[in-house]
Amino acid sequence: MASQIIYGRQPVAEAGRGRRRVHRVWQTPDTPPAELERLCGSPDHQGVVAEVDPYPYADAKGMLRGEDALLVALDQVQDPRNLGAVCRSAEFAGAAGVVVPERRAAAVTAVTCKASAGAVEHLQVAHVRNLADWLADAKAAGFWIWGADAEARATPWSVDLKGPTVLVLGGEGKGIRPRVAAACDGLLALPRGGQVDSLNVSAAATALLFEALRQRA
Repeated sequence: MASQIIYGRQPVAEAGRGRRRVHRVWQTPDTPPAELERLCGSPDHQGVVAEVDPYPYADAKGMLRGEDALLVALDQVQDPRNLGAVCRSAEFAGAAGVVVPERRAAAVTAVTCKASAGAVEHLQVAHVRNLADWLADAKAAGFWIWGADAEARATPWSVDLKGPTVLVLGGEGKGIRPRVAAACDGLLALPRGGQVDSLNVSAAATALLFEALRQRA
């Protein structure tokens, strides 16, 4: 399988401590910054670029075997920076994993790795062919499915997030698709005190994750 190029001090350091083999590292001052930028395609390399194994996606059904697991499902989140930011919060909060669709969604790329500050190297991230079908499997396995919807009446602290739980968040600008929303047990909204209509998906995920963590503490 083809290797992957990642960049940034923290992503490269975490790759060395994670599940992937690091084949080669380039860094300043041995390698000029312009060459690092050419290798990784970004000026944000922070002086470090590495060649690593391809990202090892997890088994989505295997995630459902965790006792009282907290999982995040992202419905067509297409910005790899948003995926990375969600993964960073999910790993920090102790979530068991993140699930994303195979199509029309961001994958774990070098940009995702950088945005996650290397969290993807320790977090289980899985692809699914059909997110609504996987949510049905999760429900059958005993999980409660809560979707984030700005128009919902329930707040995260008004429901029980302590048991096996999947938090579902939708893509940028569109939210959760109707079929995915229908697969949820209920919908949640963070209360709004300002003028903007909604939060960035990674900010919303962070708020939901830490409410779940608070309840589980």
